[in-house]
Amino acid sequence: MEWRDVHAQLAAEIAEQGWQWSPELAPTIDAARYAAIHQALLAGLLGNIGMRSEDGDAFLGARGIRFFLHPGSGLAKKSPKWVLAAELVETSRLYARCAARVEPEWIEAVAGERVTRDYFEPHWDADRGEVIASERVQLYGLTLVPRRKVSFAAIDPGIAREVFLREALVPGALATKGAFLAHNRRLIAEVAELEHKARRQDVLVDEKAIAAFYAERVPEGVATLGAFERWREAAERTDPTVLHLTRDALMRHAAAHVTEDLFPETMAMAGSDLPLKYRFAPGHALDGLTLTVPLALLNQVDAGRLTWLVPGMVREKVTFYLKSLPKALRNRLVPLPDAVTAFLEATPSGCDALPDALRAWLRTRLGETVPAGVWDGEALPAHLAVNVRVVDAAGTELASGRDLAALRAKLGDAAQLSFAQSGPSLERRGLRTWDFGDLPASLTAVRNGRRITGYPALVDDGDSVSIALIDTPEAAAVAMRAGVVRLVRFALKDALARFEKGGPGFAQSALQLKTVIATDKLLADMLAAVCDRAFIGDDPLPRTETAFAEQVRRARTRLPAVGEGAFRLLATIATAHQVLTHRLSGLPPAMSRLAAEIRARRDDLVYPGFFRTTPWAQLGHVPRYLAALDRRLAKYAENPARDARHAGAVADWWRRYAARAEGNRVAGRIEPGLENFRWLLEELSVSLFAQELKTPFPVSYKRVERAWAELER
Repeated sequence: MEWRDVHAQLAAEIAEQGWQWSPELAPTIDAARYAAIHQALLAGLLGNIGMRSEDGDAFLGARGIRFFLHPGSGLAKKSPKWVLAAELVETSRLYARCAARVEPEWIEAVAGERVTRDYFEPHWDADRGEVIASERVQLYGLTLVPRRKVSFAAIDPGIAREVFLREALVPGALATKGAFLAHNRRLIAEVAELEHKARRQDVLVDEKAIAAFYAERVPEGVATLGAFERWREAAERTDPTVLHLTRDALMRHAAAHVTEDLFPETMAMAGSDLPLKYRFAPGHALDGLTLTVPLALLNQVDAGRLTWLVPGMVREKVTFYLKSLPKALRNRLVPLPDAVTAFLEATPSGCDALPDALRAWLRTRLGETVPAGVWDGEALPAHLAVNVRVVDAAGTELASGRDLAALRAKLGDAAQLSFAQSGPSLERRGLRTWDFGDLPASLTAVRNGRRITGYPALVDDGDSVSIALIDTPEAAAVAMRAGVVRLVRFALKDALARFEKGGPGFAQSALQLKTVIATDKLLADMLAAVCDRAFIGDDPLPRTETAFAEQVRRARTRLPAVGEGAFRLLATIATAHQVLTHRLSGLPPAMSRLAAEIRARRDDLVYPGFFRTTPWAQLGHVPRYLAALDRRLAKYAENPARDARHAGAVADWWRRYAARAEGNRVAGRIEPGLENFRWLLEELSVSLFAQELKTPFPVSYKRVERAWAELER
């Protein structure tokens, strides 16, 4: 009733003044009246505020009390966040009566100095250009504002300055117009790169030292971008380099050993200087040294050169190899650091692959041969092998890894295609005669600032020949030989016609070998071998039209004898193969182990394509090798123990040969001496199991061991 009386009196006064309520402003006026009235009430009832609890039923009041809205309240079902009660009455529970919704900002405004303010998480805000913190406002234990961004410089100038130095200046996270920031970033990056090269993390000073550098120069009270820029502009007018870091200030250690000579930025490879990147991050995929190689140059990368890393890193790799030697050898090299120095001084880098060069040096130093597989069981630390990163013309990474052979297996064909497109243009297709002038052995051009060296060659396309630029001299030589043979076949088509359906005795030979090689494939193999031998043989490959014409004349003269001799040799091989196969089919089950061994040896001699892939000098011995296998079977029953004794030793040599051959295949390495050793093993088998067939030269275990030792050198 009191409220109504006051309201009536005020309404009467307004009417006497002639004032009227505007219908459009009524909602706004009502809201303003509501806020004003309740803010006025809050001034005397701050102890009666409440915040709805998380369970939603009760309200948390001042100083830890807990109350409930009276069931008759109009707010009981509306669940406001904050309420003000005219009174708190305790009956069965503590109830708030005559309650109204209020806003926490009203409470904060009315409470004034009674609220408590906490500040936390001060940090640099680059967008605002100042240090800000989060503010929490509480009254009587109730949180009015849980988190509010506020400028921190006015609250705690000292800490704000520390944050400004640490989070804005040290990382360079402020939009300054000063040139000092770019200078300092560049210098820090250079010193950080020294850490990667030296593989140690104690060269660059920590952030505290850099912050201390700025603290000595930036005056107190500067904690915002605006204040800093005003001071900086004035200071730089007196000393333009006042904020410039120096190399000495950034380095804990001199790192004088990290020089351009020891840790170059590029590696000379394939006629170009390819970029190197250093990274010190043990366990990371890019730890160590990364060489970026354009796809076009992938096949030209020198695998042996990569094993030497860079001068500043090779010492650690040599030390690893020496520590991995058997103890008996390692003890003869102590102290190891002196041995490493002696090797590096005596051996020029890149002459051979590092393991091979180190073995050669050890042979001289120790007076005995170190086996090639001495380090096969040792896992080389990742950072001691170059990571090769292959990129396309746009610089996009295509693949990367430390296994160069695997990268070439994956991208080798694409690399050759890219190289051909990047190199000098000389492509010709559909050639059937030599009418294109001279063909140089190599061509060099500059593409995109990079020196490209390629090797022109004729490529056999079957029904014609094309000219292509090959990326390695080895691949170019193989392609050139096949291309020349094809051109000669076109020139001698009439002379070759007599062998198109086979030479003397071919039909019988094909029948004898039918279970092993299809007739059409056998004939194609024979013709390819005959053409290669008759048309080229041991002659140098022609590169001029005159030389090619002379080669054709020689080939026409040689073709009849070579062709007829080859088909007669095939007949001998086919007969020996048939005899051996027949004997194998009649062996009892008790000889199954020996039969399996003989079949493996037979199939290594005669297989699809054997006539073309077997060296011409060895083809004539194949019948004798097959006959020796047959004699071994025939003589086995006479002395099984003797056969078994020699069989174990010979099988061991074959296993060693096969393992080395597989290693060469995986590494993409060609080792001519190993193929000679393979035929030496064939002769060893003849001398042990079929002496009556004789060998072209004396063969023994000792001779085989000496030959293997030569391979190990």
